[in-house]
Amino acid sequence: MHDPTLAPSPWVRRFASLLRPGGTVLDLACGSGRHVRWLAARGFAVTAVDCDVAALAGLQGIAAEVLAADLEAAPWPLPGRRFDAVLVTHYLWRPLFPALLGSLADGGVLVYETFADGQQAIGRPSRPEFLLRPGELLERAAGLRVVAYEDGFEAGPPPRFVQRIAAWRPDPAEASHPRFRLDGSVATGGPAGAAGALGAAT
Repeated sequence: MHDPTLAPSPWVRRFASLLRPGGTVLDLACGSGRHVRWLAARGFAVTAVDCDVAALAGLQGIAAEVLAADLEAAPWPLPGRRFDAVLVTHYLWRPLFPALLGSLADGGVLVYETFADGQQAIGRPSRPEFLLRPGELLERAAGLRVVAYEDGFEAGPPPRFVQRIAAWRPDPAEASHPRFRLDGSVATGGPAGAAGALGAAT
């Protein structure tokens, strides 16, 4: 479970500026909702999904939608739904990738960050089904415009092996050459209106 008192991931904070202002966000396996709270406070309509009913209870009135779902043993809980962003942190269940990517609207942003191969040498999780293989997020994001990607070791605390990506689904209605600034802002010509989306993102 994510601790709601923890600060949002720096990776999420950095690339939230790619989102359309007031856009819809799917936070999958959100736990107690540290990112749900942060994004909702900045005007995004967040759909919070997790299997932990007790953790979700604290998000009523904060998230635009709260959904308890068994993501690993039940059908995909949001068939046909599309979002301006899909966010996943500290969670990996490979059979969900097609549904996750299918949930991205045109112009939508995938922000994904979780443990990677090597973590088994220093702590948990240690099972290979919960650890990304080298380069795996790049493979999974094939067809998206990769804005940023990292795969390596962080000294912490706590120390961890991590892999993360921010990737954009091209929108035919938008500029063909968006200027994604790597400082976490988007110049004119990026996703609609995103340049001023999060003036307080950092």
